[in-house]
Amino acid sequence: MTDDHAKAERAYDNQSFLRSTDARPLRILAEYLEPQRRFELQGIEDTIVFFGSARIPPRGEAEAELAAARKGQGDLTRAEQRYELSVYYEATRELARRLTEWSKGLSGSEKRFVVCSGGGPGIMEAANRGASEAKGINVALNISIPFEQHFNKHATRELLFEFHYFFMRKFWFTYLAKAVMVMPGGFGTLDELFELLTLVQTSKIRKHMPIVLFGSRYWADVIDFKALARYGSISPEDIDLFFRTDSVDEAFDFITEQLSAYALGSPGASL
Repeated sequence: MTDDHAKAERAYDNQSFLRSTDARPLRILAEYLEPQRRFELQGIEDTIVFFGSARIPPRGEAEAELAAARKGQGDLTRAEQRYELSVYYEATRELARRLTEWSKGLSGSEKRFVVCSGGGPGIMEAANRGASEAKGINVALNISIPFEQHFNKHATRELLFEFHYFFMRKFWFTYLAKAVMVMPGGFGTLDELFELLTLVQTSKIRKHMPIVLFGSRYWADVIDFKALARYGSISPEDIDLFFRTDSVDEAFDFITEQLSAYALGSPGASL
């Protein structure tokens, strides 16, 4: 055997091949199999998913920005807006904490209804933070993009995931979810919300899926669901696919009642 043959590279060690267009199916499959293995190793049965903007700050940070802007250090209008939006960070944090405490109090040893977010800043950070403050494990499904998205420090280390493909990330959001909490957000949040609503509307998701839109004023300004029904683009009953509220108490009660009625006896991932 010549030296050239002795140095021949195995296909699964060939990085230039694995990063090529031809190997894309392998990379997609890896983003299915590797998370599946880790979820099984960590005993994750199912999740409560939080969607929302990466740009919404915690109240303390927003207060500091507003105080500085009032002294002429920064954009006052922007600081006031961020302060107003910070209520959603704190609501997410509180709700994630309470839901984690509730799930930890359920009978049995399974890890049920674990808080899951996109793993980045803003609302995602608030969800992981609230769960961590309740001393609960939590999931972070990050995505590699050029801006904004970086892991927050509150996510459970063993359950940090970094995805390249948005559709594989959304698969894992949906496959494990037994309830979804949607806070104000931008294109990414709207994309996640509308894909989820489409899957429920078309019965591609067959499990019972409580969806909460938090922030009535925001959602009324951003999406006119009644107009969609009025124009016949959706059926009037499609508006009942989600529950809208501005109350942490109402959101908590709705989610826990729905999970207790429809999901408690059905552990595990499913569509």
